[in-house]
Amino acid sequence: MSVYRVIDVIGTSESSWEDAAREAISTAAESLHDLRIAEVTKQDVVVGDDETLLFRVRLQLSFKYAPE
Repeated sequence: MSVYRVIDVIGTSESSWEDAAREAISTAAESLHDLRIAEVTKQDVVVGDDETLLFRVRLQLSFKYAPE
């Protein structure tokens, strides 16, 4: 029997939502083990004063729970 934990993470990118999601997952994978599923729960774009765009993605990541 397995137990999984779910957390929210937010990734950002100046180029795309896909890159923002990839960044969030790769950064989380540095400290979380057995990542299973990433589900996009929200996407938005921040428009800067100079009309630059910052793509943001909120993900729910699930990973296998390992009791200490």
